Amino acid sequence: MTPLWKLEKSLPTGSPFEEGARHDVVIVGAGITGLTTAVMLTRAGLDVAVIDAGGIAELATGANTGKLSLLQGSRLATIRRHHPASLVRAYVDANRSGMEWLTAFAESADVPFTRHTDHSYAQGPDGAGDVRDQHDAAREAGLPTRMLAATTVPSTPFPVAAAVALDDQIAIDPVAVTVALAHELLSAGGALHIGVRATGTRALPGRVDTTAGPIFADHIVLATGTPITDRGLYFAKTHGLRSYCVSFRVPGDVPAGMFLSVDGPTRSVRPVSAADGPGGEAQLVVGGNGHPVGRSDSEKAAVEDLVAWTQLHFPGAEETHRWSAQDYESHNLIPFVGAMPRGLGRIRFATGYAKWGLSNAPAAAQRLTAEILGTPWRDRPTWMTTIGTRMTMPADLGRGAVEGGKVAAALAGGWTDAESRSVPVAKPAEGEGVVANRGGRPVGVSTVHGVTRAVSAVCTHLGGVLEWNDAECTWDCPLHASRFAADGTRIEGPAVKDLSRLPRSGRE
Repeated sequence: MTPLWKLEKSLPTGSPFEEGARHDVVIVGAGITGLTTAVMLTRAGLDVAVIDAGGIAELATGANTGKLSLLQGSRLATIRRHHPASLVRAYVDANRSGMEWLTAFAESADVPFTRHTDHSYAQGPDGAGDVRDQHDAAREAGLPTRMLAATTVPSTPFPVAAAVALDDQIAIDPVAVTVALAHELLSAGGALHIGVRATGTRALPGRVDTTAGPIFADHIVLATGTPITDRGLYFAKTHGLRSYCVSFRVPGDVPAGMFLSVDGPTRSVRPVSAADGPGGEAQLVVGGNGHPVGRSDSEKAAVEDLVAWTQLHFPGAEETHRWSAQDYESHNLIPFVGAMPRGLGRIRFATGYAKWGLSNAPAAAQRLTAEILGTPWRDRPTWMTTIGTRMTMPADLGRGAVEGGKVAAALAGGWTDAESRSVPVAKPAEGEGVVANRGGRPVGVSTVHGVTRAVSAVCTHLGGVLEWNDAECTWDCPLHASRFAADGTRIEGPAVKDLSRLPRSGRE
């Protein structure tokens, strides 16, 4: 599943890794958060190294829809429902600051983008109230949104019962802008080490342990989607969400703006042109059908549903690429950014963008940079101080408790399902996987590209029983959203260790 944005890209090869090297700052993660932070800090004169187990824009950054918008579906209304207006305004101002920084960078780096009117819309009459709530929250937060009745929405081939619109939002190739950030980092003398996996951190001395040896710094930033350390228990304060995208060639016209539904099943629609993406490959990206990681009857069916919906409303649409991405939402709905508890002021992190990383990530980078540079609170923007001193609300605790209950149910259900199957099991068909019981332990057996493998089906982070992802042929953990390849290699999430590889049967 290769994202549209990664076609024919020449990605930076990075710098040779030097075991034991010391820098002012080491950043783990070469996505939009890690590289915007690195660029800001190198511009301030610091010596920065970025490491990543994969490559540039390997995960969420390289697999999103490329929307850079302050409207964000129904998100503002959802935050406002449980928090004061001042926090919603601060969230909007943070995202505006992030958007302004990224678009200014894109212009300076000759990364093209286009401006569109973004729409949060209701697919049916039951969602009209949510559209109104989003409009009210946005206006209260200072955004010049406007309500549109169904008859005044720009012509779309899919049903729109009501919509709220915000002009001058951005469509951009997320990989192109991330690659440009990497080039600036390297040209400024920064280090970029790809294919180097971080396995742990230590506050004293400031140290990141990796598969290639340790690297040292005065400051460490974890820009890894979710922190790869249990300090602060942020794996329990966020939940991982997966969603899907498909790109299409479309014989007719595509919508003039960007669209995101406020009611389900989620539908995200954006046009693509040579000015904001790989020209000629596709004219339309459709996304949606999100769900918690490891909790889907069939990820493949979720993708096929997007294809069917698109071909229904855009006759003749031809699929070009399909992909999915993972991001994390905090239980209090605002990203967590700042110093890691018990990190002695040396370890910082950012997580909880809830799929809006193109604006939240540069805003997080601004906060991280201000902290590392020691910018006085009085000199920081109001949005930064407001978010940095927010209070946890009762509803936040309630959402955390509900999510914790779902996690516990998933954990118990996984063990029950595993216990109900006894080995030996039939060889799975191509692209299929099954969790079976072997000596009282769950074992994952799968067949991918003609190779049948067995791995431990117990997540290496807190022991959740894994579920097979039939769209991407991966083992996904419903407990805290870690993911592993069919051969057990760790892909993402709070886990840092691979799954144990096992013989295909208990007798081998």
